[in-house]
Amino acid sequence: MPRTDLRSRLAARFRQVNGDHRMTDADDAYVSAQFVPLDELCATHGRDTDEVRRLMLDRLLPLPGYLRSDGAEMVPADLFALADEAGGTERLQKWFTAHWADPAAGAAEWDAYLSGRYVCLHSVTPATIRRKDHLTAAITAAPDAPDAGTARWREHLHLLIDELDALEPAFTDYDRLRFDGPTSRDSCITAMRAHFPRHPAPEGAQTAEPPAPTPVRHT
Repeated sequence: MPRTDLRSRLAARFRQVNGDHRMTDADDAYVSAQFVPLDELCATHGRDTDEVRRLMLDRLLPLPGYLRSDGAEMVPADLFALADEAGGTERLQKWFTAHWADPAAGAAEWDAYLSGRYVCLHSVTPATIRRKDHLTAAITAAPDAPDAGTARWREHLHLLIDELDALEPAFTDYDRLRFDGPTSRDSCITAMRAHFPRHPAPEGAQTAEPPAPTPVRHT
C-alpha cells in the first residue's frame, strides 16, 4: 500500500476516535514540545514508518496522540518501549493485559491504550495507568471522607494531588474538545487545589469561595 494511503488511513482512524477538531497555534506548540513526529522517531530507532503505521492500524501499537495542524503524526518518545519490554508487538497485548487481575479491566485498558488518548501521562505504562486511576479516584472521593476538612485530611489530599501532578502533563485546549469536557488535571489538580488550599485562610478571614471541583469524567 502506498505511503500516502497508509498515512491518510491513519489520519481517518485518528479522527474517528477523537473527532475532527482544529489544532490552534498554541495546541501545535504544546504538542511539539511534548511529542515527536512519527517519521523522526522511526528514523531514530531504525524503524520503517509505513510498517509502524500498519501496526497501528492493525491494533498492535497505539494510534498517535495528536495530529498536528501540518498533518504530522505526533507520538510519545517512548512509543516502542512497552513492545520492546514485552518481547515484540505480537506479545504486547498479552503482556499488557496481564497487569490487571480482571480480564475485562485489562481488555478495556488495552483498548484505551490503543486509542492513543493516554496523553494524560508523561509515560504510559500499566503501572502509571493503574496509579493514575487510583489517584484520581482517591482525590475525587476525598471531599466525602468522614474527616474532610481536618489538617491531617488536607495534608493527605495534597500528597495525592502532588503525586498526580508529577505524573500528568499540562494538557492543551484541544484535549478539552476531544474529551468533551475538563481533563483530569482540571478536575483533580487545579480545581481541588483551589477549593481545598494546602493552607486554609485563618478563621474569620474573608475569602471568595472557589467553584466546587468538577467530577472527573475524562482522561
